[in-house]
Amino acid sequence: MPSYYSTPYPFISFPPLLVLCLSLLCSPILSLAASQGSSCVINRNCNSGLHCETCIANGNIKPRCTRIQPSDPKSKGTELPFNRYTWLTTHNSFARLGQIRSTTGTPNVAPRNQQDTITQQLNNGVRGLMLDMYDFQNDIWLCHSYGGNCYNYTAFVPALGVLKEINVFLEANPSEVITIFIEDYVTSPMGLPKVFNESGLMKYWFPVSRMPKNGGDWPLLSDMIKSNQRLLVFTSKSWKENQEGIAYEWTYVVENQYGKGGMNAGLCPNRAESAPMSTTSRSLVLVNYFPDIPDFATACKHNSAPLLDMLNTCHNLSANRWANFIAVDFYKRSDGGGAAEATDVANAHLICGCNKLSLCKANSTFGICDAQSKPSTPTSTSTGILTGPSSSSGFMLKSWLKLFVVNIMLVNAFSL
Repeated sequence: MPSYYSTPYPFISFPPLLVLCLSLLCSPILSLAASQGSSCVINRNCNSGLHCETCIANGNIKPRCTRIQPSDPKSKGTELPFNRYTWLTTHNSFARLGQIRSTTGTPNVAPRNQQDTITQQLNNGVRGLMLDMYDFQNDIWLCHSYGGNCYNYTAFVPALGVLKEINVFLEANPSEVITIFIEDYVTSPMGLPKVFNESGLMKYWFPVSRMPKNGGDWPLLSDMIKSNQRLLVFTSKSWKENQEGIAYEWTYVVENQYGKGGMNAGLCPNRAESAPMSTTSRSLVLVNYFPDIPDFATACKHNSAPLLDMLNTCHNLSANRWANFIAVDFYKRSDGGGAAEATDVANAHLICGCNKLSLCKANSTFGICDAQSKPSTPTSTSTGILTGPSSSSGFMLKSWLKLFVVNIMLVNAFSL
């Protein structure tokens, strides 16, 4: 009989060769940070700013590293007006997969649009949040509901908790600017100012008095950071601008149709409340690209080439202006660069007029681009393993070896 290594469980034992394989596979020597497009098995196989997934809707079943974080446009300078930057935005940012019950304790049957928490979204570079706010249980709640009313089964969480998350992020990141778009069903007098005051966010409030109303440039990003006016809040209720000091979105923003009506190739119609996309008296442009009913399975396809195509279409139909906000469902889902890449593309055009953000020179004259860089060669990490596309075949070998070993473990464990 061959010798086996015993375990704390009498029915599980491993042969010495298997123990050696496991030791090698789990050692730092075989760790790898793969680049975008490289094969992977789990998220930690991928470089920072990437995760591991498939896009079956696009016919790609092999797990690959795809982008979830846009590049930081501030790395190219902050001396441009706010309307010369693009920010990744999440639709129904609060409606998260995995939250089965409302904090009321009732099962929540409302659709989900995102995969992670507000804090995780912000940590991944999201800077625009779409929040639906309602009066509910004598408080302000985030709901994904209908008919202007919130119910136990459509309520998610009180708005205060999410606003406090945003406050914590802004305190910890003093150079970041966040924009909140409120789909506003709050009718209680001063309900929104009250909850923003309670959250601590008013100290970052960008005042309506500083917002250009005739299509002019916004203040410099650097000025907004220096003055600590780093939170823009827009409401869908026009009367609240005068009575509560919250900017009415469509006085400052043109926005395309949301849902299926905004996903037709070659078209970029405005939503009903917005002026036409070509209206230049509004200096911010918001591009929505998501279906009427959120679909996790197809989001990877929507957030890939079709999103880039719509970005270009809306540019052409918005008086040659690039989107300042790109709003999507399941922002982490794509077949490659995704919403993060779309954000970088728009930023490149707005900041420097180049095709890629990597070609923009920091604080340089518009139109001055770095020469096209050569493809990067694989670099050696501290573990001695090559990273980059050339390492993907070796990585797949190790990945399949891991899966093979796991199968052996299972057979060995349960063969009694």
